[in-house]
Amino acid sequence: MKRPLVGAFCTLLLLGAGAAPAFATSPSGDLSRVADGVGKSASATAPAHTRAKDAHHPTVRAVDFAGTVGLSNCSGSLIRMPNSQPTDPALVLTNGHCLETGFPDPGEVIVDQSSTRTFQLLDANADSVATLRASKVAYSTMTDTDITLYQLTSTYQQIADQTGIQPLDLSDQHPTAGTAITVVSGYWQETYSCDIDGFVYRLKEGDWTWKDSVRYTPECETIGGTSGSPVVDDATGQVIAVNNTGNEDGQQCTVNNPCEVDESGNVTVHQGTNYAEETYIIPACVGTGNKIDLTAEGCTLPKPSA
Repeated sequence: MKRPLVGAFCTLLLLGAGAAPAFATSPSGDLSRVADGVGKSASATAPAHTRAKDAHHPTVRAVDFAGTVGLSNCSGSLIRMPNSQPTDPALVLTNGHCLETGFPDPGEVIVDQSSTRTFQLLDANADSVATLRASKVAYSTMTDTDITLYQLTSTYQQIADQTGIQPLDLSDQHPTAGTAITVVSGYWQETYSCDIDGFVYRLKEGDWTWKDSVRYTPECETIGGTSGSPVVDDATGQVIAVNNTGNEDGQQCTVNNPCEVDESGNVTVHQGTNYAEETYIIPACVGTGNKIDLTAEGCTLPKPSA
């Protein structure tokens, strides 16, 4: 799981209290201006994984940092659904395992959980332009997928009026193998460019299992802190997945060493290979006002147990 060890360690120490945000916050709450970008000192020591796109895909568009966010222990993005309106409360997408109260258990689904977590909103140059604040965890799980959706105290229109930043569009279409992609980390303020190598029937890591995961080609050498980064289709600029893990040591199905399981139950391990979870299934579960509706027709996200 691609979050820094220090973040994971703090979460364990706090036993559900949530890691304290490492960002400047405004006493009055939302959309406070900040002078410096999140993780500047960290990014100075981070390896540079950005590569020139015209050397690999001459026709793709450049992907920048506008609309991405930095968390205390992960990356994320300000996103909108195909039917989201400017006056809707904005949403931030990251991983389930980036939740401030710790990893959701296998089978656990969290909805409408109070949260005041803050996020640093970045512009195209990875400069922090505002501090955004959550009102709640709208949805979080590590079952079948690995996502957390935060609802913010600000609307898309309020954010755009103050910062000029628009959210990233979340695609409602299944991604395609061979697609040129960019993983954009707000934590490290680095990008990782590669292609979708293929899809994994089941990806198993520790006690968790994810369905239909995205496998990257080797160029995306994502590192700790990139968890929750949006995976952007270079051709459309839309978010098609959320970065979440990679096999670090060649171990089989252990934490930080996911294994691939095919439909016949055969297990394979690809050391150094990194993965993401598809996000096209999310829009069907988001209704009017960006409210999560797990009973909506076509919604296949896991639901809380009765």
